[in-house]
Amino acid sequence: MPRIFSGIQPSGELHIGNWLGAVQNWVTLQQQYDCLFCIVDLHAITGSYDHASLAQRTRDMAIGLLAAGVNPGRSVLFVQSHVPEHSELQWLLTTITPLGELERMTQFKDKSQCVESIPAGLLNYPVLMAADILLYR
Repeated sequence: MPRIFSGIQPSGELHIGNWLGAVQNWVTLQQQYDCLFCIVDLHAITGSYDHASLAQRTRDMAIGLLAAGVNPGRSVLFVQSHVPEHSELQWLLTTITPLGELERMTQFKDKSQCVESIPAGLLNYPVLMAADILLYR
């Protein structure tokens, strides 16, 4: 059975944008595919975020996804930071990724112009995305 991996940041409660942009498709896709749905809390910390509320927002997102129809009997729903291999593979990929390639990323250019101090997590965001995908191939 073909596998699908997809993630969503724990931005708080599930909203119509999440539903229309991803979750509606997730609910349908889990009927035909081996689906892995991830709450990508490691991605969430690459930008500014409220440290105190991240755990609650992660729980709220999980509750919202279950209420929206993500079925743990048909798919796997998990929190990214609970699987250490995401960070481990990201680190290995980071050691071989040229800095120039990361600096050319459009999203990095756009977001780095909006902040005074650029966190390394923002630069390495695409490496974490690659690790997320490669882990489940």
